[in-house]
Amino acid sequence: MQRVLSGVQPSGDFHIGNYLGALRSWVQDQDENDAFYCIVDLHALTSSPNPDELRSRTIDAAINLLAVGLDPDRCTIFVQSQVPEHTRLTWLLECVATMGELGRMTQFKDKRDSSKSDRTSVGLFTYPVLQAADILLYNANRVPVGEDQRQHLELARELARRFNTRYSDIFVVPEASIPSRAARVMDLQYPERKMSKSIKSPLGTVAVLDRPSEIERKVKRAVTDSDTEVRYDPESKPGVSNLLELLGAATGATPESIASSYQSYGDLKSAVSEALIEMLRPVQERHDDLSKDIGSVKATLAKGNDAARAVAQRTYERAAQAVGLL
Repeated sequence: MQRVLSGVQPSGDFHIGNYLGALRSWVQDQDENDAFYCIVDLHALTSSPNPDELRSRTIDAAINLLAVGLDPDRCTIFVQSQVPEHTRLTWLLECVATMGELGRMTQFKDKRDSSKSDRTSVGLFTYPVLQAADILLYNANRVPVGEDQRQHLELARELARRFNTRYSDIFVVPEASIPSRAARVMDLQYPERKMSKSIKSPLGTVAVLDRPSEIERKVKRAVTDSDTEVRYDPESKPGVSNLLELLGAATGATPESIASSYQSYGDLKSAVSEALIEMLRPVQERHDDLSKDIGSVKATLAKGNDAARAVAQRTYERAAQAVGLL
């Protein structure tokens, strides 16, 4: 059995891109692998969140993970900051990483350039090393990530190899797992860009907790094109193709196979709305129930934190001994 690890930031409401691109596969992985799922609250600090909001969102992220189907008896759900070995291993790996490697990270360069100042936080520069520590602490064989995180995983692989060569064979070199179907759900208003929590697009982002009327409103207003043909063609018809991708992901069909079933954009949008509402209904019902029992959610996290630290502590102690620490 392989060990799988993934993480999610408590940075706002989960949307259907998170659900279809990652969370559904996490639920499947918990029955096929030794699965660890981390709420990476330390990563969220790079955006200077309000402290009360960060605490609230961390709990809500746990509720969401449980609501989509993660079971603490079949996987380990924990909070990054509650396992101090994450930051302790980060320093050991920072002493192995180079400035050049971190400076080449695309996400850092994009955010630095967009800010147009020298006030970019050091944490934003070094957080790929913390991400590497997140992974390497648990000897993960496989890390499900989106395409936008592939570069960071490659850094984790390189740091593991370099550490193992320089000191001792401590870390498993992880493999990336890139979901193929619905891994990139696009914004309903701007179908050329990925649906994102970090980009404000109220009509373009469907949240997992959006109620039926809100889902219908957003899908009804989704951008299509002046052509009236329902055809799967991501390059020339990105909006329509995104709707077909959503319908296919929600129903288990391929977007190519279902395109011919719809003669108008209106019919297609109605079908997408209905499929998304039905797909999200059990998740929303479970979320509502869990929100009434926060004590149970916190107890689940405490149990997961203890289980995660038991694994992380062993790995860190081996790494610390390898570099010469007492």
